[in-house]
Amino acid sequence: MTDLHYLGASEALDLFRSRDLSPVELLEAVLQRIDAVNPQINALTEQLVHEARESARNAEQRYRTGGSLAPLLGLPIAAKEKHSLAGHVLSNGLVDQRHVVAHADHPVIGRIRSAGGIVHARTATPEFCCATVTHSPLWGVTRNPFNLELSPGGSSGGSGAALAAGFAPLATGSDIAGSTRLPAAFTGTVGFKAPYGRIPGVAPLSADHYRGDGPMARTVADAALLANVMTGRHPDDHASLAAAEPLPGAWASVVGLRIALCIRLGNYRVDPDVESNTRAVAAALQSAGAIVEEVELPWTTAEIHRISFTHYGHILGPAIEDATRGAESQLAAYTVQFMADARAAAADTRFLDGLTAETRMQSELAAVMSGFDALICPTSAAAALTADGDYLDGISVGGEHLEHYWQAHMTVPFNIANRCPVLAVPSGMADCGIPTGIQIVGHPFDDDMVFRIGVAVEKVRPWAHRYAQIGS
Repeated sequence: MTDLHYLGASEALDLFRSRDLSPVELLEAVLQRIDAVNPQINALTEQLVHEARESARNAEQRYRTGGSLAPLLGLPIAAKEKHSLAGHVLSNGLVDQRHVVAHADHPVIGRIRSAGGIVHARTATPEFCCATVTHSPLWGVTRNPFNLELSPGGSSGGSGAALAAGFAPLATGSDIAGSTRLPAAFTGTVGFKAPYGRIPGVAPLSADHYRGDGPMARTVADAALLANVMTGRHPDDHASLAAAEPLPGAWASVVGLRIALCIRLGNYRVDPDVESNTRAVAAALQSAGAIVEEVELPWTTAEIHRISFTHYGHILGPAIEDATRGAESQLAAYTVQFMADARAAAADTRFLDGLTAETRMQSELAAVMSGFDALICPTSAAAALTADGDYLDGISVGGEHLEHYWQAHMTVPFNIANRCPVLAVPSGMADCGIPTGIQIVGHPFDDDMVFRIGVAVEKVRPWAHRYAQIGS
């Protein structure tokens, strides 16, 4: 089978069940692909080859004997390094923690393994997942398979790069400011930021309502497959919700749906390639029978930055300071800056005042989305980030210099509106040779709608044929 390493998860499961493909064959194909390509993109921090081969052989036997089969049985899955595996290093990309060993599986890892998934590789992140590029003193620079000079984004950049390179059909991500959705945009993959509480996390940051773990894949249906396994209440996460109805895997058309289009989310400066591709998606949805209307939101990037960093300053910033105390000299420059920015925001604004501003933004979004089934907008205002960039002095987008490069990421508003499901899907290609993406934003807890629209986008603007020509 040609390009077996790019086989989708749903298709692989069908072939496993029909005995036309073995989990062992698929695993060997992705392992060979990793050996051939990972030295160029540096997406992985660890491979679990022996364990994965044993699991694949066991899965092969289960398919031979038949009976009840687990939903991910035999699928190789790449796990973001922050998603701990018992008995393996959990460094969070920090040099000082490179020998720390996890004592338990992260909840999403436990569920993947219980569902028959095979964690064969772990993926790179920036330090403490606090950047939207993926490089660190510990692991080096992770590169975009579509253009090695550019970044796959972050912090789930290793997962996005691994998917785009054919290292796995599924991967895990996490998102506190866009860390699942931005890599999905830059690597032409699919990422789901579930509503807060839908997918359990690990204390104490599981109580942070900006955060959320989630699936990444190359197709919408495959992302739904992994999402269904990840969701549901967990005893160690008080905020986790009872499992909702599973995402169906097949959805009705978008005929008659009302979809809001918002290009700038207020005053974001949007790269022309990004805007053009977003409008092309909107036009294609309209041709498919949806009613698309352009809307405006009363937000500014300065306001969003202030609100979000007030939040980080009271929660994530102190968590990073606690984790890195005494090892500051070993940190990447972006980590030092993140802590400083977060500390300054917390000193300037009370947590209560931040919550007040967050709830106002949530109400403004609800008002604009009233009468619509969902909203679509770009994922990143910038078409690309350089692979080794720190962006300590900001970033230029559309001819305007922004003081902080996170002001080019259009994801943070939907961490603030934290109960909204957001599906990130590809929208096209930028002139620099890497994909661009859109976000499909649903009403609180309406996960099914964003997947329904995502499947429609996949049909009218297909992306599965776009494989990264690595090194070209």
